[in-house]
Order: sequence, then structure tokens, then C-alpha cells
Amino acid sequence: MPELPEVETVRIGLEKFLVGDSFTSVDVLRKDSVGYPSIKDFVKGLTGRSVVAAKRRGKYLLIELDSKAGLGVHLRMSGRLIVADKKHRDAQFLRVLIKLKSGRELRFEDMRVFGRMWYVPPGEDFLTVIPSLQELGPEPLDGLSPDYLVTAFKNKKQAIKTALLDQTIIAGLGNIYADEVLFQTGIHPLSLAGSVTEKEAAKLVVAIEETLRKAIQHGGTTLRDYANSEGVNGNYQNESWVYGREDKPCRVCGTEIERVKLAGRSAHFCGQCQKKLRARRK
Repeated sequence: MPELPEVETVRIGLEKFLVGDSFTSVDVLRKDSVGYPSIKDFVKGLTGRSVVAAKRRGKYLLIELDSKAGLGVHLRMSGRLIVADKKHRDAQFLRVLIKLKSGRELRFEDMRVFGRMWYVPPGEDFLTVIPSLQELGPEPLDGLSPDYLVTAFKNKKQAIKTALLDQTIIAGLGNIYADEVLFQTGIHPLSLAGSVTEKEAAKLVVAIEETLRKAIQHGGTTLRDYANSEGVNGNYQNESWVYGREDKPCRVCGTEIERVKLAGRSAHFCGQCQKKLRARRK
């Protein structure tokens, strides 16, 4: 699933190529790719709208339109939102096609069809149309504090890796970057969240911000389906410390990187650099 760096990379591209342009026509090729409202109202509401700004909240793209309307997008597992020339004609996984006044196209492609788009009519807002936005925790690049993390993790009996993936605690942080952050702080992914000390929380805050900003600079991570708004793959995977490097030598100590299953996800770590494992439940 695209995480904060991937979504932010797409947002930057949309800001560059969409703002000031307008939607001349909307074609929905897969009905269940639209979350709200009806297909008829989605098409009618978006047609003729001009793009004012492209913003992000967690893993959601929030495109502001004229007359205080909006277009929300969640890429989920395999979604791609691409601004392309008309010569870009691969329609295999095309779900929604929006033609632009500039002659370009805004293409929502989604192989697994888990992604969603929402039209926000004037008089409504993103929070009411997409209720899950109200449940998101703070943005990790907007002044996350150690005290907040200590409080949020207090008495939690789940693994720290699982807690970091909880979007109600931190918005946008996902599987890839949680592994990277834990490696940089020397915390074992199976350590209990409730055991995190103030000193470790301070390290986590620094590592989260540094990791996410570095990933954004590299255009995010491409493992399968992700591409930025121009259809270009990210390359952070070539810089990762542990994620996707199972059985490869640790870049610090040379120990083989391990991978374990945790709550249905994979956790990658170095058993030497991340030795500390406290209060682990059987």
C-alpha cells in the first residue's frame, strides 16, 4: 500500500500539473471505484470544476476545487493517480478517466480495485464525505512530540511495530517505513509499545521525520504498483536499511536481515542491531 512518502510524492506532482487546470469531462469505467456520491452526481459535480490546490491527510489525497468543492482519493493497495498526455493509452486497469482543459488526462488506475474516489459537493466537506479522516492521528511531519508518543503507547500490550501502523496514533506511517524507523532507533519490532521509554520516544520522533523526508526525496518506494503522478517509479527501496532485504547483510553490522510475520504483516529487522526486546508476550 502506498504510504505517506508515496502519497506526498503524488500530491507534489498534482500540485505542479493540476492546479489552474480544469476538468472538461469525467468517465467512470468501474463503478465501485467511486465512494460518493452516485456515479451520475460524481460525473456531473466534477465536470467543469477548476483545481485550486492539492493537499494530503495521512494517506488520503485531498484535491480542492473551485466553489469549495473537492475530490478525495485513497490509492489503497494498488491505486495510481497519473497526469498523462493523451498518448498514454494503457487502459487495462483504468477505472476513472478525467480529461483536462490543458489536453492532458487525470487517470485513476487500480489493478485490485480497492482504491476510492469521492466527490465533495459545495456545502459539504472532506470530513463528512470521508468519515475515516476524523479518526486519523497527527501528521508525523507536523511536530510529532515524544510526550505524545509515550502517552499514546502507554499500557499498550501490542508490538511496537503494530502500534506504529495504527493510523489513529500516527497518520500515514505504514509497513515499510515503520521497519526503517525501528531499525534506526535500535528497537526490536516485537517489543511492546507500552515499554517504550521517553528516550526511545524522542529517537522515534527524529527517525520518523528523517525517514519520511528522505523517502519523499527519493520519490517513495516502488515494490509493485506504485508510481508518481507522472507514472514514474520511486527508488527509496534501493536505500532501505531492512525492508525488503531479508537474508541480505545488514548495512551496519553484516548480520543477515530477518523477517517475521506480525499481525498479518511482515516485519524486517537486524537481530544484532535491534537486540533489545522487553516484556514480550508469549
